[in-house]
Amino acid sequence: MNHVRHVIITHHDGPVKPLDDRLNRPLSSFKPASQPASQPSNCTMEDMSTLTTALDATGNSILARLASLHLPHSTYAHPLSATVDELLANAPLSADSNECHTKNLFFKDKKHGLFLVSVASSTDVNTKELASLLKLDGKVNLRLADEQLLIEKLGVKKGCLGPLAIMNNVDKDVTLVLDEALLTKTKVHSHPLRNDASVVLAPEDMLTFVRQYCEPVLLKFSEKMGGKVPSSRPEGEKGATKPRIDKGEAGANKGANVNKKQTKKGETQLALKWSKSENFAMWYSDVIVLSEMISYYDISGCYILRPWSYKIWELIQDWFNIQIRKLGVENSYFPMFVSKDRLEKEKDHVEGFAPEVAWVTKSGDGDLAAPIAVRPTSETIMYPAFADWIRSHRDLPLKLNQWSNVVRWEFKDPTPFLRTREFLWQEGHTAHASYEDADVMVRQALDLYRRVYEELLAIPVIPGYKTEKEKFAGGHQTTTVEAYIPVSGRAIQGATSHNLGQNFGKMFDINYQDEKGETQIAWQTSWGLTTRTIGVMVMVHGDDTGLILPPRIAPLQCVIIPIVSKSFPLETVAPYCEEILKSLEEKNIRCKLDDRSIYNPGWKYAHWEQKGVPIRIEVGPRDLENRQARLVVRFGGEKIDVGIDTLASSIETKLEEIHTNMFAKAKEFRDSHLVQVTEWKDFVPNLELHNLVLTPWCGGEHTNWEEWVKEKSREESLQNRGEEGEDARAATSVAAKTLCIPFDQPEMEEGMKCIASGLPATCWVLWGRSY
Repeated sequence: MNHVRHVIITHHDGPVKPLDDRLNRPLSSFKPASQPASQPSNCTMEDMSTLTTALDATGNSILARLASLHLPHSTYAHPLSATVDELLANAPLSADSNECHTKNLFFKDKKHGLFLVSVASSTDVNTKELASLLKLDGKVNLRLADEQLLIEKLGVKKGCLGPLAIMNNVDKDVTLVLDEALLTKTKVHSHPLRNDASVVLAPEDMLTFVRQYCEPVLLKFSEKMGGKVPSSRPEGEKGATKPRIDKGEAGANKGANVNKKQTKKGETQLALKWSKSENFAMWYSDVIVLSEMISYYDISGCYILRPWSYKIWELIQDWFNIQIRKLGVENSYFPMFVSKDRLEKEKDHVEGFAPEVAWVTKSGDGDLAAPIAVRPTSETIMYPAFADWIRSHRDLPLKLNQWSNVVRWEFKDPTPFLRTREFLWQEGHTAHASYEDADVMVRQALDLYRRVYEELLAIPVIPGYKTEKEKFAGGHQTTTVEAYIPVSGRAIQGATSHNLGQNFGKMFDINYQDEKGETQIAWQTSWGLTTRTIGVMVMVHGDDTGLILPPRIAPLQCVIIPIVSKSFPLETVAPYCEEILKSLEEKNIRCKLDDRSIYNPGWKYAHWEQKGVPIRIEVGPRDLENRQARLVVRFGGEKIDVGIDTLASSIETKLEEIHTNMFAKAKEFRDSHLVQVTEWKDFVPNLELHNLVLTPWCGGEHTNWEEWVKEKSREESLQNRGEEGEDARAATSVAAKTLCIPFDQPEMEEGMKCIASGLPATCWVLWGRSY
């Protein structure tokens, strides 16, 4: 029996937003829309002007798919509705409309699998009768699945589920069950992966949509099946549901249906729904979507870089190109495909990437004669050309760089910017006449990476050598810069620069004649920096309002907001604002005048704060009268009134001050979590305190003891937490790993022993939990 069927029931269980690649833009950032199919009957026109929006299909995977299928639909916003009762209160439908909301439940059964059940909002679901309707044989124990499984299988948090979420079931292991009563309605309203909006579809169009992903099971439910609550329902939900109280009913409690995460009257709906300290992962997803850096794509692990994030990458590119040209490095471009023979030529190298290589095997309807790999890195693509071009010592050094995309088919949980199946990067590749020249290039490239993080992104990093276990596959030696992420307490590899030795030169015959006419093998380097930099910047500097951008890579360094009103219209203040804008542009300060009339000043303040613009320039009647402007600094919230004659120079100075202060704060926090430990008993407790740990070590070549520390720290950490094991698919672990052997070594006392092996220590090594 095939249990990959689909069942739909929406379970509203808490004030949540959708997860990772199903997150959407804030509703208040959408353009006003026409009236939805069914306007909630208890909303005034004023309410609807605030609540009704047109969801942007580019920011919501369900709406994007509906649009691509050309299925008629409408959407509308409503207050956050974490339960069916709240939904019916916040967006009630007319009794004679023959339309309905859906109720959705996600069940699991050890033997029979997973079920997404979607029924009319008036229908109760009894698990015993459900099992009977599904004809499940043998022992049946349908229970509500926990939130983690809901996220893993359908990419959505509790309270945001709807039948259309079946599109996210990549593994095809969820059975979709639909209430036949839904098909009798003229329209069906359901959540599009978020609980502050609903999408409206005709039943036949809903079926067309879900059948793109599965064949749903249609069951005839009675409107009241007895109301037995599944035994796994959270405490506090058992028993009869609370009656809905209409607004006009005497004695109604006005706060009965208020959600704590719902925005207050007069506030915009831009606010993040998660705090950085409350749920770091969800906060990160919230920030990168609501600040318009990322949109999600229908292929897992692949993301759209929106202009706000891509401009940051362009600014990094602009700076980096200037610096590498000073080192004699030229830009080039090589194909993205590599033959199997070339990729597998260097055994250690290909073994390091083999699990992540994506292969092209077909062209149209036919199979290729031989599979072609999509580049996971470019050594094996570029070095045959190096062998053709390098003949004499006069051809050296050869220094090339390319800006390109790379595909590494990660199987662990993807995270935008940090761990993706496709990412952007620069990769430098050079060939030299000596090991010493190559090593100079390695350190020069690494220092550029340090400067990207510290001088552009205001993030302190620790440079050092990777151990033998952690070095680049097929390389001689790897250097790295390591950053620290507050709140999560994890380290993250910022960028790496590799001395490849002569290994690839031997494999690809990169030979040359030296001054004596003797044949020599070239020494090579490779080094790379990726769009991971953007994610690290978000995690280090962002707060509960959104992004905080370091000024040197901010797409906009200032935004001018006129404080207009009926008595102070835009026409009055616009010439003055244009004068300010011109003075800033003359100083090459990236600035914008936000003169949009459809948004009020308060909304604009929140919008640009969330996007992390370093300085907001407010211009009101008093500012015009006094020939001044008010500066509001995103980092720290400082407010300053500055005369227009010195405004541009004051902003120049303030931008530099902001960068300095951001770096100092990040470094102070990082340093407070950097500790030295000389005894094993103190090692894991310091990991639990979110610390990076420096320990004496017997040398990077002792890979067996390195593995011992990893497994021992995992074992002790899990024991302390009362857990039996880790999910092998998780991208992060509680185990410690070596980050680097820092260039800057603390003094090593005589007789100091390795923390793991007890052998004489030869260096200090930095450990931590890592992304």
